[in-house]
Amino acid sequence: MPLPLTALPLPRPATPPAKRVLDLLGAVALLVLCTLPVALAAALLAVAHGRRVLVREPAAGLAGRPFLTWRLRTDGAGRIGAAVERCALDALPQLLNVVRGEMSLVGPRPEPRTDRPDRLAVRPGMTGLWQVSARSDLPWEEMALLDRHYVECHWLGMDLAILAQTPRAAYRQRVA
Repeated sequence: MPLPLTALPLPRPATPPAKRVLDLLGAVALLVLCTLPVALAAALLAVAHGRRVLVREPAAGLAGRPFLTWRLRTDGAGRIGAAVERCALDALPQLLNVVRGEMSLVGPRPEPRTDRPDRLAVRPGMTGLWQVSARSDLPWEEMALLDRHYVECHWLGMDLAILAQTPRAAYRQRVA
């Protein structure tokens, strides 16, 4: 069982340049690895519901700056859409947002707008502390507390631990 991420020692916050390098290297590597599965999922979704499958949704970024996140449209695609969501392929186009500097690999999930200013102190992320802690099994208040803990205490070691635990957390959700 992995160490609870809220129990990790906190040496010092991540420096923006170091976090950005991690984001760029990770996003480019994942884009190379995931291009074929995402393209296949997009093709299957296009056949399933015959409309544009790559969509952009509004989100609040660092310091509240608005941006548009990329996502595969899975609504109305029946079993194919459900399978794409279960495999978390629908969010992989957000790697483009990471490369552009609008998102990070790790951080609070993006929201269209937020009334929680603590979330705006960091870039939104593709994965985060609450996703690896319990995925969507937590009440909203506990997810908000984990987001706040991440914003106040994040460091590169924590980001690496969250990234390492993300595939297992996604798998746990798929089989649940």
